[in-house]
Amino acid sequence: MTSGTAIGRTLQFLTLALIVLLAGCATQAPSQKEDRYPGDWRTQQSQLEALETWTAAGKVGIRTSDDSQSANLDWTQRNDQYRISVSGPWGAGRNTLEGNDRQVTLTNGDGTFQAPTPEELMAQQMGWSLPLSSLVYWVRGLPDPRGPHQLSEDDVGFPKTMDQAGWHIDYRDWSQADGLWLPRRIVMTYDDIRTTLVINRWQPGQADLP
Repeated sequence: MTSGTAIGRTLQFLTLALIVLLAGCATQAPSQKEDRYPGDWRTQQSQLEALETWTAAGKVGIRTSDDSQSANLDWTQRNDQYRISVSGPWGAGRNTLEGNDRQVTLTNGDGTFQAPTPEELMAQQMGWSLPLSSLVYWVRGLPDPRGPHQLSEDDVGFPKTMDQAGWHIDYRDWSQADGLWLPRRIVMTYDDIRTTLVINRWQPGQADLP
């Protein structure tokens, strides 16, 4: 007859194995059915420049010399109008940033706040900020046309790194959605700030905004 100690050890082993399995599933990048080839980026670049509507979902992490935080991210963009929802450990509930090129509103558990730019509003109310005015280009693998930049390419001609407005942007991974190659993992650094953006779901051309 199996002893209670043996049963306990068996259960501990099964529990540990399940945790390892789930952790591996959670961190494994989605597989790609197609590979990137030389010429793919140049072929689609004009489409990316014209892309002004999308829905993207994933995670964002912020790391400084003093702290490290992460959250879920949902981003809906249509022309100059956008809605970005951030929810996770660093905030109480959900922070929703909505706006256009004239006004930005942040709504969370503390109320509703407004400012002329998203960077100013996020810094005031959330204690950190992303360069959203330029990120709308960087997230597509494009430089912000309003300022100078330096760009390097990988071995198939896709953006590898970009330096603009004091930020260093490193394109680590790509995914394909509706025939377009789009960044899946972006690491951005500015002084001692390191921001990692992982987009697990791209929906180009789709935006549910009022």
